[in-house]
Amino acid sequence: MLDIHLRPAVSLNTDPMTLSILIPVFNEVSTITALVERVRAVPLDQEIILVNDGSTDGTYGVVNKLVSTRLKVIHHKTNHGKGASIRTAIEAATGDMVVIQDADFEYDPRDLPRLLSPISKGQANVVYGVRSLESQKLIMRFGNWFITSATNMLYDRQLKDVETCYKMMRRDIAFSLDLECRRFDVEAEITAKLLRAGYTIYELPISYTARRENKKLSPRDGFPTVCALWEYRNWKPKR
Repeated sequence: MLDIHLRPAVSLNTDPMTLSILIPVFNEVSTITALVERVRAVPLDQEIILVNDGSTDGTYGVVNKLVSTRLKVIHHKTNHGKGASIRTAIEAATGDMVVIQDADFEYDPRDLPRLLSPISKGQANVVYGVRSLESQKLIMRFGNWFITSATNMLYDRQLKDVETCYKMMRRDIAFSLDLECRRFDVEAEITAKLLRAGYTIYELPISYTARRENKKLSPRDGFPTVCALWEYRNWKPKR
């Protein structure tokens, strides 16, 4: 067992909670406008922090047209990776809660209110959306299974889906993780640090349709992800 004590869930809070929806974007000119419309349609008190990570396909101009009082756009001059974009978005967020949203259609934003519910009721600090991976290619499905299994072995847990994009938590928790990974290994870093900090991850099923075209995550990202799980197994929060 790890040398930690599980932190209790937050106390019941009946005040409206603002959700900061963090959207890292790289070369998604064909999907980003429709995706933002789907997010905006969700009946939540929300702000959108969209980080354009050095896109070269026209995304720059498209996202600039989406700016509003509830949608902030930040541009990276060059591509730094998903992890770097998430870190930038967390630093700019002002909501009570944060969640990561991919810039394509794999995830359905209509699941967000249900993920927020256990936190607003004081039942959880952190909620993950658990996918069915039936629509994924076999090699990607195996990779997800392997990473989740490795996490459970290294951190003595029984999680179902650690590579899910939908990771929701209080903003102060996200900020305290001091994220370092720049690319897709940030998913493992987030989970590892949450577990090392003593948080219980509450999991709920979500809708999911795997992307086949223009998929940026590849089997090559598996090795850095495993390295991150190993590297942060003894991590301790600074604050």
